[in-house]
Amino acid sequence: MRKIVLIAFTLFLGFAAQAQEEIKWMKFEDAVAANQENPKMLLVDVYTDWCGWCKKMDALTFKDPSVIDYVNDQFYAVKLNAEDDNRTFDFMGKKYSEAEMAAVMRVRSFPNFVIIDPTLKNITQLPGYREPEQFLEGLGYIVKKGFRGQ
Repeated sequence: MRKIVLIAFTLFLGFAAQAQEEIKWMKFEDAVAANQENPKMLLVDVYTDWCGWCKKMDALTFKDPSVIDYVNDQFYAVKLNAEDDNRTFDFMGKKYSEAEMAAVMRVRSFPNFVIIDPTLKNITQLPGYREPEQFLEGLGYIVKKGFRGQ
């Protein structure tokens, strides 16, 4: 009986550890600071609270283990609410709200994923909902291409 309880507990811990794995989302300014210490591309998920496709990305694509591993390995991941005028941060000597930063990045549809290279120049956008495979394909193309703000 004791062995069964021990096996069940071990399995439970394994599932619990696996279920806790997620993308390490950061605030914009924290990703910029981390980039200064260890340069990497930033992946900025620009969303709104009312966007159904944004919620679907969160529920499905961003829960996919392959997406989680790839994003955490290759990028500093940022969540940016395109309608938040309250939270502000400094970037390149100016103060921005999240909404102002989304506008500066020319985001007009949601969800939208802005890739910023390690020199902090916008590179490209991946607009719209994407299944895990499509999302990885789009990100992989950018990483393979080796964009460096050119």
